Amino acid sequence: MTSPGAAAPSIEARVREEVERALLRNVKGLEYLAAGDPEMGQTPKDVVYSRGTLRLYHYRPQAPEVYRVPVLLVMSLVSRAYILDLAPGQSFIEFLLRRGYDVYMIDWGVPRPEDARLRLEDYVLDFMPDCASRVLRDSGEPDLTMIGYCMGGMLAVIHAALHPDGPLANLVCFTTPVNFEGMRLFHRWADRRYFDVDRIVDTLGNVPPELMYASFEMLKPAARLHGQARLWDNMWNDDFVKSYRMFDRWAADQVPFPGECFRQTVKELMWENRLSKNELALGGRPVRLDRIRVPFLHVMAEHDHIVPHESARELVAMVGSADKTELVLKGGHVSLVAGPNASRRLWPQLDSWLSVRAV
Repeated sequence: MTSPGAAAPSIEARVREEVERALLRNVKGLEYLAAGDPEMGQTPKDVVYSRGTLRLYHYRPQAPEVYRVPVLLVMSLVSRAYILDLAPGQSFIEFLLRRGYDVYMIDWGVPRPEDARLRLEDYVLDFMPDCASRVLRDSGEPDLTMIGYCMGGMLAVIHAALHPDGPLANLVCFTTPVNFEGMRLFHRWADRRYFDVDRIVDTLGNVPPELMYASFEMLKPAARLHGQARLWDNMWNDDFVKSYRMFDRWAADQVPFPGECFRQTVKELMWENRLSKNELALGGRPVRLDRIRVPFLHVMAEHDHIVPHESARELVAMVGSADKTELVLKGGHVSLVAGPNASRRLWPQLDSWLSVRAV
């Protein structure tokens, strides 16, 4: 927009600018097609524990002073962990380290055929307590903060409810579903009248990522075309192209869903909505979210099409903590936690909330 009194660009200048930009788009487009996958997950880390495909990472400190309470990140079972560590300057993990947090992460890895037997019980009653105890042993501290993203948040909430006397100091969840009736399009996709989950799991074992990816694309069927159009419009912008390539690679780089856990999730959570109704039991133990008493933060995205507000908004009310906070921030399911918008919106607010509770 021109300032008052300034002469408007001539038609010739505007045409020249558009021609130059079109030429640059074509050059950059060829570079884009020729380029390999961008490197992600580059923040220095060490494997402190491994078990099957599971890796427990400890990220090397980047601040002169570190908060006492370590942070344990819990990822979804079907997403690559590097979404939280995209690239230098766009990494949530790098941000935490520079702010002085001692950061660990559970990366579930890619399930093997024999992992098709795994159920929710294996994750929340075995793997997660095992990893938590190893974080405490490695850090030398008596308690920890757990941060879960999406399904990782659901696992963290269930784990906290089943271990109310455990070593948890704080619990943070990002875009975490609790009322699966609020995931309306997923309900239609997995309609029990037509969706034979038993046949899928009995035939395939682990559920292929292509099946899950197709369900995500169904939620916003024009999203990929719209994204490609925006990429072409911004092909001259190196920062935009770099960010697009990283998010596009992550979105297409999903992992199989362990078969029995998928069957259990569809039947007990999606169809019967047991978590929301306080009817879920794992290993014979009832999952009661009101047993969670530690400081709790839940952050939701205003434009989340994967975990809509209707499926997540009840979580804070169900948790029994006296110290609990709900935030609804601009962004989508992924842009809430990763990328330039997340660095301005979510990350500083999380730091503000957690810093006074991590000492």
